[in-house]
Amino acid sequence: MPEVIFPGPEGRLEGRFSPGPRPRAPVAMILHPHPTAGGTMNNKIVQELYKTFQRRGFATLRFNFRGVGKSQGTFDNGIGELSDAASALDWVQSFHPEASTTWIAGFSFGAWIGMQLLMRRPEIRGFISVAPPANMYDFTFLAPCPASGIIIQGENDEVSPPLATQKLVDKLRTQKHITIHHDTIPKANHFFEHEMPELMGSVDKYLDMRLDPNSPIR
Repeated sequence: MPEVIFPGPEGRLEGRFSPGPRPRAPVAMILHPHPTAGGTMNNKIVQELYKTFQRRGFATLRFNFRGVGKSQGTFDNGIGELSDAASALDWVQSFHPEASTTWIAGFSFGAWIGMQLLMRRPEIRGFISVAPPANMYDFTFLAPCPASGIIIQGENDEVSPPLATQKLVDKLRTQKHITIHHDTIPKANHFFEHEMPELMGSVDKYLDMRLDPNSPIR
């Protein structure tokens, strides 16, 4: 997975990119947790999501938000990070302008940014949100949520309590024309420290369903 440097709104951004195996390969971008809490593109969950999409033939990118690693700039409370994500997606799409579909995946803070990007980019057809911090950030911008996806959380998440996530899921499920899946991983905390196989099993099961040519969800 080659290291890449590409232009962002505040200077260069650092990433790891796996090109697609064919011109119309689907595109996936993975977003990391909170920069001020030590979140980077090398987070274990981010790396596992990256590998999952890579194995499935996606052109896949993970990158460091501004001020993290070799990425220039300073933390901007989510506003600048959303701009970083938009620039990163532009960069991937410059290599795959005819991508068959686009997916976004994020963990914690990255899930919040990813779902905001979803609202801005109609080409995103699916999302994976792992432990979205529904109690810490406002998700009311998802009105209406434009794409189907899955929200996965730990039963013992101490950062974003399951009740707050359930309220978000319930709200999204009132919308027509999209389908929201919701998995709760037993015993897992916010970081899925001992439940990575279960977490990635949930991701793979969902992608198997969505990427099947006969999937009922488009």
